[in-house]
Amino acid sequence: MSSTASPPAAPGPTATAALLVLADGTLLRGEAFGAIGTAVGEVVFNTGMTGYQEVMTDPSYSGQLVTFTYPELGNTGVNAADQEAPHPHVRGVIARELAPVASSWRAEGDLDQWLAGHGVVGIRGVDTRALVRHLREGGAINGAISSDGTTPQALLAAVRSAPSMEGLNLTAQVSTREPYTWSEPCGATFDTRLQDRPARPYRVVAIDFGIKRAILERLVAHGCSVTVLPADSSLEAVLRERPEGVFLSNGPGDPAAVSGGIALVKGLLEQPDLPLFGICMGHQILGLALGGRSFKLAYGHRGLNHPCGSPGQVEITSQNHGFAIEADSLPAERVRITHHNLNDHTVAALELLHQPVFGVQYHPEASPGPHDADHHFARFVALMAARR
Repeated sequence: MSSTASPPAAPGPTATAALLVLADGTLLRGEAFGAIGTAVGEVVFNTGMTGYQEVMTDPSYSGQLVTFTYPELGNTGVNAADQEAPHPHVRGVIARELAPVASSWRAEGDLDQWLAGHGVVGIRGVDTRALVRHLREGGAINGAISSDGTTPQALLAAVRSAPSMEGLNLTAQVSTREPYTWSEPCGATFDTRLQDRPARPYRVVAIDFGIKRAILERLVAHGCSVTVLPADSSLEAVLRERPEGVFLSNGPGDPAAVSGGIALVKGLLEQPDLPLFGICMGHQILGLALGGRSFKLAYGHRGLNHPCGSPGQVEITSQNHGFAIEADSLPAERVRITHHNLNDHTVAALELLHQPVFGVQYHPEASPGPHDADHHFARFVALMAARR
């Protein structure tokens, strides 16, 4: 990829010019959308064909500039029901094209204006296909989007002085500061008429490393009463809630840097009959608490079409993570790997052999994404039912 690659089309006569600068010196030019300004972060890509608002509001994307491989954003506008958090968590958005008109009966606003209102910068008109190939071959890399007149030289200096995602604990930036309860069931994307709901909901404590709203909705839909606690909660604070199960949420950054969360899970694992369920970062923190090691993937898994499975069973999954657990680092006498990512054979799910504990690297709440893996919520509930 050329260090001065040109966009497919020059900015229009009334458009504000924007730059995308990568730490390796790559410079792309395009048009600004969203807020006017400069944002520095890790440049990654998402392969989903839908769900751009869910992606942008997912706390796991904190600190990142997200490239969308789908060629046009904004077609369906934005609406409050599709948000995974009260506001966007992406630091910037990179798009091939932006739809001039939002066309959906569900639309409550325009993507461009919504991003501008939340201070999120964007660049459109760049060759996203070439950019994604560059990231796929060279790996995720720090970069900057700028539309405020900052020079390419100044942007490159800022990008090269920015910290790597490896070693960053970002959970404190996205976790709740105060405990709260959640009782809202899921929206129209799932059938909420689940069978065999308990007469008395299961008491679940969810540790918020950057939790998505859809996860809370699925827990409630499966018969849980959820209390959400901050990422830095103590073991005593968790047990004080008398949970029948503990959920470990998704979140941004390097799981190995979340030392408090790892220590908490080590303590929870000492409660031999307490069901634990982790998703994404929660899964990684569980693996680290069991003595495993994590590593940074070259460009991560971000999209709605990742096959994961075990012999005789495959699930098409939604994923968003840049780190994984080393399979060989897990204690074989205690842990069984139940699913692998079938693209690169990384660990996709694990369970403990003698305790009601399991974790999945992917997102069974599927927001956005396929519903193949929703059964993991039922599995968690079944473990609590057996304990009750």
